[in-house]
Amino acid sequence: MPDFSPRLQRTDAPDGPWVRLSGRWGAAELGERAQWRALSGQLAQFSTAGQWGWDLRALQWLDHVGAQVLWNHWGQVWPQRLALAEGQRDLLERAARYSTPAPPPAPWRLADQVDTLGVLVLHGVDHARHLVQLVGQLLLDSVRLLRAPRRGPWRDVSGHLYRMGAMALPITALVGFLIGVVLAYLMSLQLRQFGAEAFIVNILGISLIRELGPMLAAILVAGRSGSAITAQIGVMRVTEELDAMRVMGIPLGFRLVLPRTLALAIAMPLIAVWTTLAALAGGMLAADMALGISPAYFFQALPRAVATGNLALALAKSVVFGSMIALIGCHWGLRIKPNTQSLGEGTTASVVTSITMVIVVDALFAVVFRKVGF
Repeated sequence: MPDFSPRLQRTDAPDGPWVRLSGRWGAAELGERAQWRALSGQLAQFSTAGQWGWDLRALQWLDHVGAQVLWNHWGQVWPQRLALAEGQRDLLERAARYSTPAPPPAPWRLADQVDTLGVLVLHGVDHARHLVQLVGQLLLDSVRLLRAPRRGPWRDVSGHLYRMGAMALPITALVGFLIGVVLAYLMSLQLRQFGAEAFIVNILGISLIRELGPMLAAILVAGRSGSAITAQIGVMRVTEELDAMRVMGIPLGFRLVLPRTLALAIAMPLIAVWTTLAALAGGMLAADMALGISPAYFFQALPRAVATGNLALALAKSVVFGSMIALIGCHWGLRIKPNTQSLGEGTTASVVTSITMVIVVDALFAVVFRKVGF
């Protein structure tokens, strides 16, 4: 089967070097990524300077796409030496006639940079203002719930507890178990060098119970439940359900934000404990296999190695993590515009913001409560 892929070949002649083109230079061939990548590499070997002659007479096919590629490669200037077949000049002249020169790059100006920075700052201030309003409305709704608990959206809270809590247990347990195994194996390689194998219980206990367990669970929930919250509320915006709720006088904060925040604040500490237990189980298994530390010794040494304050700090952090993830998810969901592009961008921004906030809050807790549990 003949090969009609676009190719270039250098040939020498008495009047100078020539570039001989062959194959099919059409939209079908140039539209394939592999052939276009190969052709771009060949074109880069031949500059647009006048020492090259271009021979197009051996081409099997040339259409407007191929002519435009050549015209752009020539710098939109006719080569001094050009050999063409019948009909090829018309295509190249048409490409030259309807081609417009590329606009020059805009000059760098300090005023433009300051203006761009100002727009970003105002955009961030607007997001912060909306988030503060959301937190304030949540506090007012919480007071309303305490004054009339029987009229609270408890069915929504229970549904969100199941979807955000119970449904997240398998993936958090799997990831936590694997993280525990990896940490135990890496620590065993270092502790064995100093004969300190017994201290793996202390290291695993402190790191998993105090830091890694709650943060790992929060990151997983942020990617799983935070995106779901934004997508749910965003779809309600696209389908105009939020407008219908406003028309009917249904408060959005009491029916949308409060149930999700309350459910995630309750579920997050439980998920953190579950993830930590799975990670400790993985670390205990790896410690038994790598260092010969039995599970009985692990259970005996763990309470002495980890103070109760570490568990209390982890549970408190998890409540803050869950509340922040739910609020951020609701914030981005309520700001989505009624189109699918905004829905995708809002969901992505929700996940990124939630994970970043989890890491920032965890760092703040580590600094403020550095003396707790030691």
